[in-house]
Amino acid sequence: MPGVVIVVTGPTAAGKTPLAIEIALRFGGEIVNADSMQVYRHLDIGTAKPSLEERARVPHHLFDVVTPDVRYSAGRYAREARSAAEAIHAAGAVVVLTGGTGLYIRAFLQGMVVDAEVDPEIRAGLERQHEQAVGEGDPDRLHRRLCELDPEAAARVHPNDARRTLRALEILEQQGERASSLRRRHGFADRPYRSLHLAIDPGREALGPRVDRRCHAMIEGGLLQEVRDLRERGYGPELRSMQAIGYRHLNAVVEGSDTLVNAERAMRRDTRQFARRQRTWLRKVEEAEWWNPEDEKGILDRVEGFLRANP
Repeated sequence: MPGVVIVVTGPTAAGKTPLAIEIALRFGGEIVNADSMQVYRHLDIGTAKPSLEERARVPHHLFDVVTPDVRYSAGRYAREARSAAEAIHAAGAVVVLTGGTGLYIRAFLQGMVVDAEVDPEIRAGLERQHEQAVGEGDPDRLHRRLCELDPEAAARVHPNDARRTLRALEILEQQGERASSLRRRHGFADRPYRSLHLAIDPGREALGPRVDRRCHAMIEGGLLQEVRDLRERGYGPELRSMQAIGYRHLNAVVEGSDTLVNAERAMRRDTRQFARRQRTWLRKVEEAEWWNPEDEKGILDRVEGFLRANP
């Protein structure tokens, strides 16, 4: 029988972490991280990583995997998270997959279209070409190339989305096949789990104040010092991990180009926008069941019913 997975996802600040821990405690589960920033060591406060006390209550996996200067892909995540899940299932426990990164959750549940590691030479070459195009005032140049080589993939990518544009070109060069063809053949059919997909959301009106409180708590909890420590360790603002919400805002404060008051205001604004994007992603997940975090009894009853039907 395929292993059982309880997915606890939703927009940031919705209350996923305490609920996931309660589910794991109640039903003999272990938590597997599905947050793309919580895989990084030293990024603790700004990623709202579970505390050491919380992690001591139930086993946690895929936290603090790499240093902030390492590129961590969804393909690598899927392999490592599935390996953790295999060990959890072998021990007779339930996997509680927790986080708000939709791509990671999909990669874990359905597999990846392309599971190969990135060729650093191909990636660096495409990045240089993009930087040159931007410097020459033509930032859409590589997207136009993608339109010529793989129009179906290009139609799925906004011209301003350089990362996905480069990835589609990278796949074409590395695999010798269009990303759109690989996607059609794969069909996200690699589904080795029986899953219950819980989307935790208190609603837009309630979430806004929760976001504000979280951002303020991060500032009060020492996020500025965390960013200073990261900079002293040699992790600069150009790193993808250091461009995450909170870190990019506080980098400006560390450098003296912004104030803490302005940085917190921008953090709140950008976190609210990020929560909206997370909701947009989740609305496309047909199997997602939407729950208010205040209805803990209803959620636990639903999990119990699912586990009874899927022993």
